[in-house]
Amino acid sequence: MAALSQLIKSAVRPACRALSSKAAPAVEASAAGPSFAMSDEQKEIVDMTKKFVREEIIPVAGQYDKTGEYPWPIIRKAWELGLMNNHIPADIGGTDMSIMTSCMIAEELAYGCTGIMTALEASGLGQTPVILAGNPEQKKKYLGRLLEEPLVAAYCVTEPGAGSDVNGVKTRAEKKGDEYILNGQKMWITNGGVANWYFVLARTNPDPKCPASKAFTGFIVERDTPGLTPGRKEQNMGQRASDTRGITFEDVRVPKENVLIGEGSGFKIAMGTFDKTRPPVAAGAVGLAQRALDEALKYSLERKTFGVPIAAHQAVSFMLADMAIGVETARLITMKSAWEVDQGRRNSYYASIAKCYAADMANKVASDAVQIFGGNGFNTEYPVEKLMRDAKIYQIYEGTSQIQRMIISRNMVEMAKGKA
Repeated sequence: MAALSQLIKSAVRPACRALSSKAAPAVEASAAGPSFAMSDEQKEIVDMTKKFVREEIIPVAGQYDKTGEYPWPIIRKAWELGLMNNHIPADIGGTDMSIMTSCMIAEELAYGCTGIMTALEASGLGQTPVILAGNPEQKKKYLGRLLEEPLVAAYCVTEPGAGSDVNGVKTRAEKKGDEYILNGQKMWITNGGVANWYFVLARTNPDPKCPASKAFTGFIVERDTPGLTPGRKEQNMGQRASDTRGITFEDVRVPKENVLIGEGSGFKIAMGTFDKTRPPVAAGAVGLAQRALDEALKYSLERKTFGVPIAAHQAVSFMLADMAIGVETARLITMKSAWEVDQGRRNSYYASIAKCYAADMANKVASDAVQIFGGNGFNTEYPVEKLMRDAKIYQIYEGTSQIQRMIISRNMVEMAKGKA
């Protein structure tokens, strides 16, 4: 660990600072067409992330999966390494990293453990509304806090009766003087029990006929605010290292200066956040699938039947080929969606395609990996059983695969009408 710490101080953290939004993306336009070459800084950070994953995450991933403990030791090391808070603006001390570069990091972290990667990425999800809509004072106070010490944030939108249907959010915020009073309940909040502060979406217009675009407001809420109570840690199918809980708000007082932009802007902020966070989620699915493919390939070359490695049988070799096709294709669309963000364009269409395709692909690849392992794949002593459990949530969180298809189709219709 001493050697790694020295590398962190001498190379990685300076490299992270150099990876601003102006750094050369992995996919850039040129007269000859797109180039997939990484910049020197990107190569350095990817190599160091791989080393971190190999030495710090993979050896303990199984332990965290079994215990369900939150991986604070790894969180702190990742913070020291500069693998957290990637998008915080440079003017308050952040690295202002491109979405493309953050996707490279996300894929490598997910290769080691998607539960740990989700714990890190969920903090980025909580931060993004403040990055997009916060005023200078809010950014300095809340984003700056995350740079000063290894803390995490959380994104509070989902409720027991409102997940994909954000318009169904019932948590209410009533203005009284110079503050708002929040009452309601959130559910399935990643980092819910460990966050230092939350982005909370609440209804400020009680009229049920008010459109979502005007009915909701985004708030920054401190964890230690009286009346805010995290529930028990949920015991999930997979990604057990992440912390998922319900959050109850009972007469929680939030000062008006913690409102993002103003009343009625919450829905736009919440949805705009996903355009930036869905590409890294897709990258996480790619990382999991790549790990499943590597494990299956290695096993297929070691396991023999009928006197030859099972990789020599067409039934298995074709499965491996299809797995590779899925991984490479998902990686490409993820890069495309990240590149669109870095060009400053709205990328809802590509972000949804990337998230949907990568999620479905990861589930199929993980399932096929279990099949290639046979009976061993169904056993917890082998790695692919965990990968299959971990993969499922990619089709659910940050918008289900069905919601992504709705977004994609609506964008298609809008584009078609625009050309008519």
